Amino acid sequence: MVTKRQKQVSENNKKTEQLSLEFGAYGDKPIASPAIISHILPAKPTVVFDTYWRFAAERQKIFFQKIGNSSMPWTDDPILSTYKFTNAYRASDRTSQYLIRNVIYREDLPSSSDEVFFRIILFKLFNKIETWQLLENKLGNIIYANYSFERYDKVLTEAMQSHQTIYSAAYIMPSGGKTLGYTTKHRNHLKLIEKMMADDLPKKLADARNMHQGFDMLREYPTIGDFLAYQFITDVNYSDITNFSEMEFVMPGPGALDGIRKCFLDLGGLNEPEIIKFMADNQESEFERLGLNFQSLWGRRLQLIDCQNLFCEVDKYARIRHPEISGISGRTRIKQKYSANGQPINYWYPPKWTINQAIEECGKIQASTQSKSK
Repeated sequence: MVTKRQKQVSENNKKTEQLSLEFGAYGDKPIASPAIISHILPAKPTVVFDTYWRFAAERQKIFFQKIGNSSMPWTDDPILSTYKFTNAYRASDRTSQYLIRNVIYREDLPSSSDEVFFRIILFKLFNKIETWQLLENKLGNIIYANYSFERYDKVLTEAMQSHQTIYSAAYIMPSGGKTLGYTTKHRNHLKLIEKMMADDLPKKLADARNMHQGFDMLREYPTIGDFLAYQFITDVNYSDITNFSEMEFVMPGPGALDGIRKCFLDLGGLNEPEIIKFMADNQESEFERLGLNFQSLWGRRLQLIDCQNLFCEVDKYARIRHPEISGISGRTRIKQKYSANGQPINYWYPPKWTINQAIEECGKIQASTQSKSK
């Protein structure tokens, strides 16, 4: 008697044979192996689909090698050794860690929704640790109740005049000159914060039913498009202002769209957010299929924001690993080389994730092991 599962496998195998004939090859390399094609039909993946999972596992392995104080090299992958890539988990990156620990959860600063939101948006509009530290050094504690456009503008203007870079190069921030009135970008962004606070946006976000609604609220403001609105609502959600699931909404940015294009010839009727959700929902089975030992973030699975970011990173990685497969932008180089930052990070995540105790226990075990080995 043929089971339902056996029948499905047989049908998939027939489709695989047909698609293999239909696809041919991408240059001199096959587009995808039958094993890949058969189990995610009707979507049609390229070889970069497997690379996505291998990249995620290797990048996370490097993360744990670093925090375990292992000596370099942390990987045998020459691309990952040479170029800069973000972590598999967005919240593990240095800037996100600084935001969580040094901006959001500060015992010496007010914890009301207004104050926390003000700090988050002020930090994220510049997205640069050094700019936050500059403001703190010049103005003292960053408190909305003491905010003054003139004082903040003076510090930032003087920094620019002394040729300091006050914005991160991670992504381009629109200037907003046409809608906010100033020819200087940072002045427009200060006015943007003022407008958000005047609109009582922190309370509106706290009352939002879900992440999508919060995204829509941010999206209404000048200079904030889909990409920034999604980044900002994710950052706000690190705080206690909101408590959305990161698995309920995703908005792919330009880099992610490039990565999706490289991973799939055809999305099989799904749209890009649905593809990202597919990746998140099936992560364990994909790692298992490829024999990869993916170490999660102390039990926390890859969330939609992480899978979205991984598409951005695999887009860059594939420029060298799979140069024969092009994306949307047509970029062929990776700009940023890897350089070790000498300042260690004491990793700490939003308490509502309930993983900080596990991190602390892990640190104690590592310290004990290192002590015994001496």
